[in-house]
Amino acid sequence: MSASVITVETQKDLSHKLIIQRPSAGLSLQGCIRVPGDKSISHRALMLGAIAQGETEIQGLLLGEDPRSTASCFQAMGAQISELNTELVRVQGIGLGNLQEPVDVLNAGNSGTTLRLMLGLLASHPGRFFTVTGDNSLRSRPMSRVVKPLQQMGAQIWGRKGNSLAPLAIQGQALKPTHYYSPIASAQVKSCILLAGLLTAGQTTVTEPALSRDHSERMLRAFGAELSIDPETNSVTVTGPAQLHGQKVIVPGDISSAAFWLVAGAIVPDSELLVENVGVNPTRTGILEALALMGADIQLENQREVAGEPVADLRVRSSRLKSCTIAGDIVPRMIDEIPILAVAAVFAAGTTIIRDAEELRVKESDRITVMAQQLNKMGAKVSELPDGMEITGGTPLVGTDVDSHTDHRIAMSLAIAALVSTGITTIHRAEAAAISYPDFTATLKRVLF
Repeated sequence: MSASVITVETQKDLSHKLIIQRPSAGLSLQGCIRVPGDKSISHRALMLGAIAQGETEIQGLLLGEDPRSTASCFQAMGAQISELNTELVRVQGIGLGNLQEPVDVLNAGNSGTTLRLMLGLLASHPGRFFTVTGDNSLRSRPMSRVVKPLQQMGAQIWGRKGNSLAPLAIQGQALKPTHYYSPIASAQVKSCILLAGLLTAGQTTVTEPALSRDHSERMLRAFGAELSIDPETNSVTVTGPAQLHGQKVIVPGDISSAAFWLVAGAIVPDSELLVENVGVNPTRTGILEALALMGADIQLENQREVAGEPVADLRVRSSRLKSCTIAGDIVPRMIDEIPILAVAAVFAAGTTIIRDAEELRVKESDRITVMAQQLNKMGAKVSELPDGMEITGGTPLVGTDVDSHTDHRIAMSLAIAALVSTGITTIHRAEAAAISYPDFTATLKRVLF
């Protein structure tokens, strides 16, 4: 059935239209899925491997465009990185403090993680000059959240609009340690400062208002950095200067990618999916808690630990969802999954309220505005809040023309919504999904029945 349900058309400008036509007899989702490697862990494995001494081996690396941007940037600064693949990537590190001054501008593409984390390393390399940029989307996203704390450490960084937008120029300096009280819970901010602290003599501390994902802390410890964590104050301290040593890293499946299948399995009638080998780090499992509040039938099976990260297989069956309120400390632990959670809320009885998620407005798109606009085009009842959304469930969706706004999570969220919409849904600029999930459409075709 899937061949007639889903088609992809390539336009003259090479953008893609993903066309989903739900058959009148309905459909279901069945089968086992392995999602791509965790994007956050893939970035960090490449970065730490590049600045460590010796060789790092990475298994399960995400082959999306964002990690490719990270690899390209660090290759330009002297690291030897083998051809990217999911089986085994070898990174020959050059040692902390030895990044070379590149002959050209470093391009982070669409990857905010690449640019923001890399700034901490570049700013702390004395005597070297770097220029970094990104695509149109990344050049419009705020960098002051990492530039300002780095400047407090003595960094010299220049950019557009008061040093807040890329392209950015960095003159490396010997930085001084700091205790930074971040106004937002952001793993990118925290990681940037910790990476700067690796080359900074003394103790560099970051305190957050709520706990953000802790992949950097786990991996820095594994590579040999001296780290201390105070869970009561959400603080982490790195002692520099440090020495990192190459490691073997096994990247689990990305729970942000798994979230699309968890919601799809819950809202498409008569469905059952098993999503294997998913990372269930407690700083990332907000989506599981939110879906549990909504009554989703999700079970964790074969729970285990792989290379310091908790992993499980996730089984989801279709169920009747109910509304809930998502706010507070859970939001940083599921910030990337809120677009697909909004789709779940459309099919939940009652009104779901999402608050404290203003961070969504400065992602690859303004995800609050875009999700509200696109779902409303399909007949949903979604109202914007300054920091979230109010979604009244129970209104049937009708296929129409929608647009990803070149945001990978928007593209995939709309595709899942289309599965439970009558008629034909056309998603413009659907190629954005490749940023984090190159095989998304192929996988969707495979599990459709």
